[in-house]
Amino acid sequence: MKIAVVGATGLVGSEMLKVLEERQLPISELLPVASAKSVGKKIVFANTEYEVISLEEAVNKQPDIAIFSAGGSTSLEWAPKFAKVGTRVIDNSSAWRMNDDIPLIVPEINGSILTKDHFIIANPNCSTIQLVMALSPLHKMYSIKRLVISTYQSVSGSGIKAVNQLMDEREGRQGEKAYPHQIDLNVLPHAGDFTDDGYTSEEIKLVTETNKILNANIRTTATVVRVPVISSHSEAVNIEFENDFVIEEVKRLLGTMPGVVVFDFPQANLYPMPIMAAGKDEVLVGRLRRDFSQPNSLNMWVVSDNLRKGAATNAVQIAQYLITNGIV
Repeated sequence: MKIAVVGATGLVGSEMLKVLEERQLPISELLPVASAKSVGKKIVFANTEYEVISLEEAVNKQPDIAIFSAGGSTSLEWAPKFAKVGTRVIDNSSAWRMNDDIPLIVPEINGSILTKDHFIIANPNCSTIQLVMALSPLHKMYSIKRLVISTYQSVSGSGIKAVNQLMDEREGRQGEKAYPHQIDLNVLPHAGDFTDDGYTSEEIKLVTETNKILNANIRTTATVVRVPVISSHSEAVNIEFENDFVIEEVKRLLGTMPGVVVFDFPQANLYPMPIMAAGKDEVLVGRLRRDFSQPNSLNMWVVSDNLRKGAATNAVQIAQYLITNGIV
């Protein structure tokens, strides 16, 4: 396979290269692609040095798969150009996610909808991926009516500039700001841009993407919060089901979901934390308990590395699915 990684020098792009190497996809030629200012830079992949090339050059090389992590405007302009030459595009931006003609894919949940007709495939938002990984087996069994989600999202979800701001503040240095306020020793109930109705674009993504992947009829609301953690997002999720459940069965269902690990031993102070999820692909679920304030309702805590399963790993898994199932 000839595989291009668009945005190869960025935070997520670098992680994509790492995951591609770990998962040993059958790559005959790697094409690291980035913006004009990065063309000519060198990157190392599988102990081999590669030179970063431009988008134009990458299109001309007609890769089998192009994994994008270069922002929405780049994806809107260039994904169709790659698709036109027969390349399967897996896009990590929000540009195509809510397009009715573009599949929004978490392979463990809905990879089976992919066909040879799909040339642009959307990777969901990082917070959405870990959420639906935990919800999917429960929705199949009990049918979700309503979700109330509060996220605690790490600064790496905003890119390297945000990571640098946190470390600058922590170490008392002046530097460029990614956020309108201090993030160290603080939390910001603000991720993305505010809309006229008071929600943020990140909250809207979480709602609309979850509905698209699981079921459009699930009533969903979200509050997204940025916390001073470098890696891994956490989510407090309240779920109201159509049907009642037994906690032990909930744990069993979650335990049989590929990519999900139940870690729920509160009496021993053991529960998912960002520091445990960092660098791993698994979605960790714990603090499972019945919500006694209304019928058929469950509380749970979900943690996952936003750069791994929340971005790079999911995209690479989509590429693996395409290859394994003969779609590409």
